[in-house]
Amino acid sequence: MFKKIAVGDVMTRKFISVSPDTNLLACTKQFVKQKVNSLLVTKKDKLLGIITQRDILWTITKKSNIDLNKVKAIDIATRKVAITKPSSDVNEAIKKMKKVGFRRLPVMSKGRVVGIITLKDILAIDPSIYTSFGEVFSIREESRKLKKLSLDSSQSDGMCEECGEYSELLRVEDRFLCPACRENLY
Repeated sequence: MFKKIAVGDVMTRKFISVSPDTNLLACTKQFVKQKVNSLLVTKKDKLLGIITQRDILWTITKKSNIDLNKVKAIDIATRKVAITKPSSDVNEAIKKMKKVGFRRLPVMSKGRVVGIITLKDILAIDPSIYTSFGEVFSIREESRKLKKLSLDSSQSDGMCEECGEYSELLRVEDRFLCPACRENLY
């Protein structure tokens, strides 16, 4: 499809990043001001995670009385982020996006963030690939919803992976959660 087009040729070079200590209210202001859907969480060009508008919405939904001034970006950022290199071809980036279900990949070179490639950047080259992406993301979304509904019966005592409290735990979405945190999910 895009065998000869390098990620570095189509990526967004002027990506928006925030420090790990930036509060969520400041992040939401950046989303609006910069008209973006994601922010890279960086410290001295080192990628620590990525935060999306959806992450903030989930946080507000889970804890409705949360003070956005007190929650830091790194607290809710996705830390296991798939990345790509500027020398990779766009086809490789598409395959990686489909595989991990992300709509954006930070672009790294020599351990530094140099840009971000998004689905929008790729669609600017060839809008016809939207249908293949749309199918993958809708299937992934349905799978995620079904996974949330199915609670695994493996139960034990230990530290809750959400709040850190010692409690009776139940496995939910590959994490062990206490009763209070499980209740906050739904």
